[in-house]
This record gives sequence, C-alpha cells and structure tokens, in this order.
Amino acid sequence: MAAPSHGSVVVGVGRSAEDLAVVRTAAAEAAAHHLPLHLLHAFNWAATPGPAPAGGSRTDAENLLETAGQAAAECAPEVPVSGEIVEGSPVEALLRAADTAFLVALGDGGMSTRPKGVPTDTPAVEVAARAGCPVLIGRVEPAPPGPLIVGFDGSSSSRAALGYAFDCAESRGARLLAVRVIEPECGDGDDGLLEEAVNRHAARHPRVTADCLTVHGEPKSVLLDRSRAAQLAVVAARGDGPVTSTLGAVSQSLLYHSPAPLIVVRGLRPGDEDGS
Repeated sequence: MAAPSHGSVVVGVGRSAEDLAVVRTAAAEAAAHHLPLHLLHAFNWAATPGPAPAGGSRTDAENLLETAGQAAAECAPEVPVSGEIVEGSPVEALLRAADTAFLVALGDGGMSTRPKGVPTDTPAVEVAARAGCPVLIGRVEPAPPGPLIVGFDGSSSSRAALGYAFDCAESRGARLLAVRVIEPECGDGDDGLLEEAVNRHAARHPRVTADCLTVHGEPKSVLLDRSRAAQLAVVAARGDGPVTSTLGAVSQSLLYHSPAPLIVVRGLRPGDEDGS
C-alpha cells in the first residue's frame, strides 16, 4: 500500500461546531482504513487558577472529548476510539502525534469561506506545512458525493500522492479522477505521462475506477475548480525541491480555498510513489 500501515488516525478536537464535523470526517477515514481513532485536545489549563484562555478547565476538556467520542461512535461505531488531553500548543501536539500517526486531521478554521487574508500561522496551515505524515483538513460543510480527485505533475511527490489517492479511493469505494495540468509555457509535455502512472497503480487496485484528465491551464485554478464537485481532494505538499517543510502554491491554494476536505500527502516512506 502507498499509505503507511501503522498508527492511528489522530484528530485535533477544539471547542467549535467545526471540530465535531472534522471528528466525523476523521472517524469515517479511520473506518475506511480499518484503523483506530485518537482524539487529541490540547490547551494550557495550568497557567491560571480559573479557566485557561485557550480552552477552559480540565473538566470542560474531558466533557469535550466525551462529546467528540459520541460523535465518532455515531458516525463509525466499529472504530475503536481513544482520547488524550495534553497541555501546550495544539499545533505542537498534533505535530508530535504525526511522528507515529497514519494520518492527522484538524479543521480549517473557516479559511475556505474567506476569499483572502488567511494568516500563515493558522493551525491548519502550520500542521499541513510541517507534519511528518499525511494531513486531513476537514471542512464545515459536507462534501458532495463526487469523485476523489488527485493532482499529478510527474514529480516523485505527486507520484506518492497518486499512490495514496488510490489507497483512499479503494478504501472508500470511490471513483478516482487524476488531474494533470500543463501550464501554457510548458508546451504539450509528455501526453502519456499521467496515463502511464495511473495504469501502473490501477493494476494494483483493480476495484478502483480511475479516470485521467490532462488539460492546459493554471494548476491552482483547474484543481480548485475540480475540487468543488469532489468528495475529497488529495495533493502533494509541494513539488520536488530542496524545501520539504513548507507548502507549494497548488497545495496552499487548495488548503485555503477548496470546499472539499483535503489530504496533503507528506512523510511517506521511500518507494511509496510506486504504490508499494
């Protein structure tokens, strides 16, 4: 499989209605991959004798995890659920969990509804840019029952994302749409590059119906437009290059603006781009 087989799905739990929505999304993902779900709530309750600014009292936090656990059980009753309360930064807690997790999940903080002006220190941006495993960014509104889409540009990181997307599509029973966008200044490129990569993965995932789409245009715009009808979007953190701890332009655009839940693929083992 292209996705790591160890660990659990770890979801950050906060105090908003959005956080319960992402708990349900993460629970469904855990069920699809036959993995346990771990609820993680982080805040500094020891800093003051009263409710802590970041999240209230310890009792409030325990009640929050109980409510989240009930939401997960309603969505995916077969998934084992555990919970943990830690003191400190929620971002740092999720980054530590990412060292051994299959996937970490958190809400987008409402960024997909903002046309511009998303701060770079938004938790979803920080975790997606720094985590050591794939990151699921949940949305408040439910996704349509469309295909799972994945962006592909021929780089090794996009090949890893393609393999991961095939795993997700098979576990979800979803149709896969692999999209390659050729920028105008690049000419026609290799017309068969996407089909060759998809066919290689399709041989390992015969139950997945996969379609290829190669178009000319601006990658951010094309993938964002396609994501509007997708149940899930999958993208590599960035293209190949010396910087591995940040987001590329395409992944950043989808993170900020796509209405679909997004998985930013990062932290996979060597060879995962081949679907092994």
